[in-house]
Formats: sequence, C-alpha cells, structure tokens
Amino acid sequence: MFSGSRKYSPLSSSPSSSRESSSSSSSSSLPAAPRRSPRALQRHGSLLSQYTSLLESYTEGEIRQLISALVERYSQAMNSGGHELPLFPRAGSRRKRARARHKPCELRELEVSVSELGLGYESDETVLFRYCSGTCEASVRSYDLSLKSMRSRRRIRKEKIRARPCCRPLAYDDDVSFLDAYNRYYTVNELSAKECGCV
Repeated sequence: MFSGSRKYSPLSSSPSSSRESSSSSSSSSLPAAPRRSPRALQRHGSLLSQYTSLLESYTEGEIRQLISALVERYSQAMNSGGHELPLFPRAGSRRKRARARHKPCELRELEVSVSELGLGYESDETVLFRYCSGTCEASVRSYDLSLKSMRSRRRIRKEKIRARPCCRPLAYDDDVSFLDAYNRYYTVNELSAKECGCV
C-alpha cells in the first residue's frame, strides 16, 4: 500500500542509541517539549488523594444525591444558555455570589398556583405569594455574638438555637380566598408576608 523508497536499517542498533543520535542531530532545530514540574504533579496527586478519601467517607446514597445534584445543575446551566460549567469559577463570579449572599432583608413576590403552595389544596387559581429574602448581617446584636460564643465553647449543646438573626415576616398580608378543583371555597390566613425584618 505504501509506495515510498524508504529503507529501514537493520535491528543491530538499539532504540536508545538511535534515539540519542536523532536527538543530538535535531536538538538544534526542534524546541524541547514542555515538561510538568514535579511539584505540580505532587500537588495534583495530593488533591486527588484528598478527593478520593472524601468520597470514600460518603455512603452510596449520599454519592447518588451528589451526582444527581451535579447533573441537575449542569442541565440547568445548559437550558439557560450556558455552554459549559467552568471547573474553576472566575474571581468576578465569586464576588457576584458574595454580593448576592449579602443582599439586605426585603419583601419579594412570586405568582404561583394554589396547588404549588404545598398546603394540600388542588386548584388552578393563581395567587401573589409575597416572601422575605435576604441576609441580616447588619442586624447582628450582642445577643447573637454571645450566643455564638457560648455554642463554640460548648456551653450550650443540645438546644436548637439560631445564633444569627433571620429574615422573616414581621406582618402578614390579608387572607387569601380561592375555589379548589371541586368548587369548594377556602380562605387561608397568614399566607403572604406584608413586611419583612430581621428577627
């Protein structure tokens, strides 16, 4: 199949000697291939061993949950127009996420069906659901700092307490009335937030 007049030398010379002669003749014309430093390989190996030991500490169910969460995140990114998820996010995106985490506590709203509220009613009617969202970092009091200190010192152990203020409704909107799928009339109170604050 090959129509060339290439002649091969007999196997008398060892591969290492032929490699040395060819490398000495072509060392001036070809640049040397970049090599990875041993430190980088060592760092990569230590990271790999850390992740391996971390994954070995999970149960099979936890690994399945982790994989399904990653697949869901990837599919959401693909559906929102993103081409791929970066392995190492940029510093700018980290800053944006940090700013998003520190938004002040405020009132937001969302139009949802009654069935989506999760209260057990079947209805296609839509309601305006108002909720509280944001952080309360600026509202940390001496109480919160002392409570956090007592928990870190293990002076308070078993009680379920929260050592930081939470963004919650301070007042609720008017009652919401609707018809369900069977034409029954219902009224739900304290459904939507009217005012939000850090408590």
